[in-house]
Amino acid sequence: MHLTAENLAARRGEDLIFVNVSFYLAAGEALVLTGKNGSGKSTLLRVAAGLLRPEKGTVILHDEESPQGRHPGEVSHYLGHRNAMKNELTVAENLDFWRSFLGNAGLSTEDAAEAVGLSGITHLPFAYLSAGQQRRFAFAKLLVAHRPVWILDEPTAALDASADRLFAGLIEAHLAKGGIVLAATHQPLGLKNARELKMTGFAGVDQGVWG
Repeated sequence: MHLTAENLAARRGEDLIFVNVSFYLAAGEALVLTGKNGSGKSTLLRVAAGLLRPEKGTVILHDEESPQGRHPGEVSHYLGHRNAMKNELTVAENLDFWRSFLGNAGLSTEDAAEAVGLSGITHLPFAYLSAGQQRRFAFAKLLVAHRPVWILDEPTAALDASADRLFAGLIEAHLAKGGIVLAATHQPLGLKNARELKMTGFAGVDQGVWG
């Protein structure tokens, strides 16, 4: 399995956000996007997730099921700034929905809750939880249904240092199983061998700079 982006450009409204972004990720590899606010990190993630059409360029995933290639959004988890959970539902109801909707079974709801350090409270309404607990359970959504590509936008927002380390371990475990991770962050994720792509915003030249 490998993911290839070639000469991507994206527009927000009338403005080009970035141009000429290219990268290649094989199974087990992670790419971390860095850069100041407005440099295009979140926009690039949305393009990779299939939520935004690029102005030009392509992003393609090749795997055993689709050797000719397909858009990675078809087999990706996308974790954005919002948690994609219903406040009025319990944690278990939220996770059970995503497990059923996404189709490829992963961990059980309780096992996913334990993996993010919050076992025993899945009966609570999502709205009752702290911001940090909500973010942990949003990450648990990635565990209840298998997707080979994880696209993460500021995944450790609202988390303390211990949760940062826990999430880094879960991401490393996903990579060890041959998964691919594309993440944007303002703070280190603690990944051992992640590549870095610094986004600098549109200036009419290549915007993807390998670190």
